[in-house]
Amino acid sequence: MQKSMSQLEFHDRFYQMESLLQAFAYNLTKNVEDAKDLFQETAYRALTNREKFNPGTNFKAWLFTIMKNIFINNYRKKTKANTIMDSTDNLFYLNSGSNSIANGGESNVMMQELTKMVERLDDSIKVPFLMHYKGYKYQEIAEELTLPLGTVKSRIFFARKELKDQIRKHYKLARNLKMIGPASE
Repeated sequence: MQKSMSQLEFHDRFYQMESLLQAFAYNLTKNVEDAKDLFQETAYRALTNREKFNPGTNFKAWLFTIMKNIFINNYRKKTKANTIMDSTDNLFYLNSGSNSIANGGESNVMMQELTKMVERLDDSIKVPFLMHYKGYKYQEIAEELTLPLGTVKSRIFFARKELKDQIRKHYKLARNLKMIGPASE
């Protein structure tokens, strides 16, 4: 049986994994602040449970598992917090419908604008992008269009980039027009 790792050795190995853990945290959360929180929670849990690590096993996998489990648990907590529990006998609150009335007018206009922007894309990047949007996997798109996988990924990347540029230009222009206001007479 191997002896446990010293505190100094543990800290040294953890420090070596720091950049990988931070990248993994960002990959999970897709948010810089949430990634920092996830990394910090992982560091805390790893350090407080140091004695549970079995020397001779994969330290990196142990840390990544801790992080992944924290992320999953936090996700479940957030999902539960957003769930409305109606304990009335006849589900009055859920069925009342009086809480709010949705007006989809603005989102419909935005969706129409986005659809027009997608339609303006060159077919070489529009087709793979739309297939990916509809749920096709990269490999499925590559097979369907008889293109190399890397080409499909590149084209989807360039479609996203071009759409981002169009959106920035469009909404910057719209914002500037609102600031100017209607033409004075």
